[in-house]
Amino acid sequence: MSDQLKARVAARLAEVAGELTTLSNELHADPELGWQEVRSSARVAAVLGRHGFTVERPYLGLETAFRAVRRGGDAFTVGFLAEYDALPGLGHACGHNLISAMSAGGAIALAAVADELGITVEVIGTPAEEGYGGKIELLDRGAFAELDFALMAHPAPVDVAEAEPFAVAHWHIRYDGRAAHAAAYPERGVNANDAFLLAQTAIALLRQQLPKSVRVHGVQTRGGEAPNAIPERTEGRWYVRAETTRELRELEERVLKCFEAGALATGATLTVTPEGARYSEMRTDTEALGFYRANAIALGRDFDVDPAAATMNRASTDMGNVSQVVDAIHPYIGVGGEASNHQPGFADACVGPRAERTLRDGAVALAWTALDVARARRSPTPATPIHEGARA
Repeated sequence: MSDQLKARVAARLAEVAGELTTLSNELHADPELGWQEVRSSARVAAVLGRHGFTVERPYLGLETAFRAVRRGGDAFTVGFLAEYDALPGLGHACGHNLISAMSAGGAIALAAVADELGITVEVIGTPAEEGYGGKIELLDRGAFAELDFALMAHPAPVDVAEAEPFAVAHWHIRYDGRAAHAAAYPERGVNANDAFLLAQTAIALLRQQLPKSVRVHGVQTRGGEAPNAIPERTEGRWYVRAETTRELRELEERVLKCFEAGALATGATLTVTPEGARYSEMRTDTEALGFYRANAIALGRDFDVDPAAATMNRASTDMGNVSQVVDAIHPYIGVGGEASNHQPGFADACVGPRAERTLRDGAVALAWTALDVARARRSPTPATPIHEGARA
């Protein structure tokens, strides 16, 4: 029976593959940044609505979040998570257009057998993954509580089954000094750019004593307005990563002291503002990951790859926070090519024939995995099954 159900899931996915490709391509051609994904979230929700899902949008007060539900019973509830925010200046160089299409497709395909399984299928549209923690905001508002299992697949250069993301904190850094003419009255200025430069130098020196399990990196987004005016304000965005949330908290204090040193040395005023809640490390559902790996291999996916090409699984994600409260997996699925995530060439790799195959494989692998998990864990009194022959 399991093979029959999987065959029906795959057949259903084949029926909607063209529509999913169109969705992915439209998202790719019209990238929107985090918390601004008005058109993107509407496109994904509309596809699900056309295929029998009841859509709530906005969701929990977040304009670009949504929840789409197809009820088939109360035995088990599975949630496919859809990300659709793009990167500043790089568009969909992390492949979120494919994530949305794979999750929508997996849910539509699984819904074809939801009644037999007595399960409910959901898609939750989760905005602002790229540094702002949309899933964490949804968690704080009560999302995901109804789920028994959550899953999604993320594009990468190659297939890697297990996500091992860093915990991460995202900060906005600002120094306020005092402007002055750089030649005529330099003694009247407080140079906010010097403060930022000193902080970055201190961080560079700190890295010598940091373990391999941490990362500290960022960009300066404002450094001054004119070479003959001492900069009165500088700003930047900075990330601090570690293996665990506990290690991250310990590291944050050391990095903050580097930024404080810049302020102390120059007399500028420092303001550090979190851009969102900390992302947690991932707690992977190992049984479900085993199902996914087997299903992906059955579709011809290859996990025997060069370890140097498989490091995308260390990227941080707010899916880690979801995994702390719901059984979850977050595998990576390869789109090929020479580029890696967050490079312009990777955006190019997320459209075209090879990306379309990745989309189809990912959607089927996710749906089959959700089916396997549901059959293994659903309650012993699911909704009354419908005979295969009784369906139209």
